[in-house]
Amino acid sequence: MPKDMRTWIKQLDEAGLLRKITKPVGPYTSMSSVLYQSRDMGVLFENLEGFPGWRSLGQAPANPSMAAIAFDVPPEQMVPFIAERRRRPIPCEEVADGPVKEVILKGDKVDLTKIPIMVCGERDAGPYISSGLCISRDPDNGQRNMSIHRMQVKGSQKTGILMLPRHTYMTYQKYEARNEPMPLAVCIGHHPAYYIAAVTTGAREMDELEVAGGLMGEAVQLVKCESLPLEVPANAEIVLEGYVLPHVRELEGPYSEFQDYYMTGKGENPIFEIHTITMRGDAIYKNVQNGSEVEGCVYHKLPFAASIYERIRTIGGYVDLKNVMILPGIFGVVVQMTPRYYGEAKQVLLGAITSEYLHPKIAIAVDEDVDIFNYADVIWAMTTRVDPEKDVIVLPGLRGMPMDGSLRQEIGRPSQPGWHRVGGKMIIDATKPPTCDPDARDDFERIKPVGWGKVNVADLLS
Repeated sequence: MPKDMRTWIKQLDEAGLLRKITKPVGPYTSMSSVLYQSRDMGVLFENLEGFPGWRSLGQAPANPSMAAIAFDVPPEQMVPFIAERRRRPIPCEEVADGPVKEVILKGDKVDLTKIPIMVCGERDAGPYISSGLCISRDPDNGQRNMSIHRMQVKGSQKTGILMLPRHTYMTYQKYEARNEPMPLAVCIGHHPAYYIAAVTTGAREMDELEVAGGLMGEAVQLVKCESLPLEVPANAEIVLEGYVLPHVRELEGPYSEFQDYYMTGKGENPIFEIHTITMRGDAIYKNVQNGSEVEGCVYHKLPFAASIYERIRTIGGYVDLKNVMILPGIFGVVVQMTPRYYGEAKQVLLGAITSEYLHPKIAIAVDEDVDIFNYADVIWAMTTRVDPEKDVIVLPGLRGMPMDGSLRQEIGRPSQPGWHRVGGKMIIDATKPPTCDPDARDDFERIKPVGWGKVNVADLLS
């Protein structure tokens, strides 16, 4: 059986990590609050106020450890696993039919307001499609792209769409130059591999659907769209088919973003008009709650960390690299390594803040004796192993992430040419002295109580 959202739900249920809520929950009134609170388990809503017959899944995964279950790997190996598997994409397989074609709606039957699309935050401009995997194709070379974009519901057949200055926006600019609408298929509800692949940034020619296949270890099955020259995952829950109009902008936002703020992205953004909906007969809608350390952030953290891991592991020829973790808000990164020479950690950190991703503005290096999944441990290393005079470096005037409201916006506005932000970036070397200086390194050996690793409190209490 191909991996999809239903096999993922089954995995969570069997692992005891799925809350099934049968009491009425309103997508416009209370669903987001339930999801924001559920940091340890996925949530399957089975009784949606105003949407009889619908179910909705959220917070799946609720944290990086839960995401590891989807791939049958230990949580601490998730980042190296993604880094390795993304190097082995699997070509997609086109099939004649699939579950997503069980229901086909066209014309007046297309109505987004009948789908349980939730309002994510108190100040949001309205319901937002937060889980849409947007599939487009370059009009010049046919290169396919899949990415995630927030989409404000503006009517029964219309949404706004925010496109950051990356691959989908580059494709849209080509269509605008031709004064043509851009065909766009929006896939909603699938296995976590699709979301991780969609947020993976690589070369322009990288096919994210093939990356998803590599992550799952099986080819993605694709079916042709009903009204577009595009292909979509056959086992998705829902697909929206339509066009992003050229030279049309409307006010979009505010929206609850991944940093836990509303401030960024709001502005005159493009419009997506929907002409066809295909879906399963009993489709489960996927709602993704945004904010720091909830599902929307989880999907960003893992591929970000994997890309940085891949980039820095050969700096200087070789790095004794252990792991990489993205901090809350996804503008910071922690690199776990064993430094061999003085200055090596700083060099590696420079690579971490100049990767494919613009997000990291603070990069911290720690040793293997620091648990990078424990923020208190990372702070401990910073406060006990850092001399700010020599171990902290601030680099001014670097291009930052456009959605980082703490940086200054120089030129342009959202969805306009030239939109970017500029600010400082900081590296913090919180490692012990390198292995080439064993005496100095030994001074920072962490204390170990007598019997450490031999005595287990649980054994004494049983």
